[in-house]
Amino acid sequence: MPDSQPPVRILRFDGFELDRRAGELRKGGVKLRLQGQPLEVLATLLERAGDLVTREELRVQVWPANTFVDFDHSLHNAIARLREALGDSADKPRYIETLTRRCYRFIAPVEAVPSQASVSSLTPGRHAEGRPIQALAVLPLEDLSEAPGHEYFAEGMTEALITSLAKIKALRVISRTSAMQYKGARKSLPQIGRELNVDAVIEGSVLRSGDRIRINAQLIHAVTDQHLWAESYDRDFRDILSLQSEIAGEVARQVKIILTPEETARLESEKPVDPEAHELYLKARYHWNKRTEENIRKAISYLQAAIDHDPAYAQAYAGLADAYNILGYYNALPPHEAYPKGTAAALKALELDAALPEPHATLGVVKRDYEWDWQNFSARSS
Repeated sequence: MPDSQPPVRILRFDGFELDRRAGELRKGGVKLRLQGQPLEVLATLLERAGDLVTREELRVQVWPANTFVDFDHSLHNAIARLREALGDSADKPRYIETLTRRCYRFIAPVEAVPSQASVSSLTPGRHAEGRPIQALAVLPLEDLSEAPGHEYFAEGMTEALITSLAKIKALRVISRTSAMQYKGARKSLPQIGRELNVDAVIEGSVLRSGDRIRINAQLIHAVTDQHLWAESYDRDFRDILSLQSEIAGEVARQVKIILTPEETARLESEKPVDPEAHELYLKARYHWNKRTEENIRKAISYLQAAIDHDPAYAQAYAGLADAYNILGYYNALPPHEAYPKGTAAALKALELDAALPEPHATLGVVKRDYEWDWQNFSARSS
């Protein structure tokens, strides 16, 4: 007779459980923020609990041959993240033992639960509700980059996804300001969903290595904590704008939103970007979001450098307009200097890309805060 045993889905140990199908590690029913390669390394070690697993076996299992990152450094980081999530120690391990720096072994007892009995006793009876997804939040993407100082890139990608999804009128997308407060927060997704009043959340990670990027994105039903969709993207940095739009379009399809022809065209119109100019733009936005005079002036210097590098880069002019408006609003620069500079930069951005939404909002702010033209402010903001 053929083997009729159902496949294993849940692996449990010492109050933790790894749901392989959902790609989640939970403790006490609360999802831990562990994704990507660390989670895959854990799955490999759990499946072979008690056995020695060599570094080469982990490389073959977790890091494909075309992976563009340094394997030794990546594996070291993955093990370190795992130990941090599990509360483990390399010196006195309870879970992951290192042997001669070439092998690892999972030393705690592991219980394998077949898929037919795989609904966790810690999270019983979960299933997605029938109501459609109309509101979502993009949680801060986790930075998995090897090099330090890439926080600006992960934050920039988070903001870019929010902006791309906000172009879809049938979807209510939580603002960056509200979403970023959950950076590093140890709250369950159902709790975050209740606090933000959303039906679903997007979470994931960003890995940057040279001119290559990898983004892991997951769409999760907020009430039930159930995965609805997950995908991993490996791309050249030059294609970053089109990748953002691609993810937004895929999310729209997953939540069953029919895009208008205009929305489809807008999402598909993104072109390759100059990597150096976009890098400068992301650093500028990172400083701009800190909202201090010193950081705004740093943002302006980065934006000017981006424009010098690529004079046709509309996003850089849009960022420059926002920066001057903030300086004028806080009187860090006399308003009669700041707002006209912001207006000129916004108009230049629209000259280069008439479909760009940020300059329209910026010009509306000028109408409201500087010109006191409330009628045209309402027209710009609608």
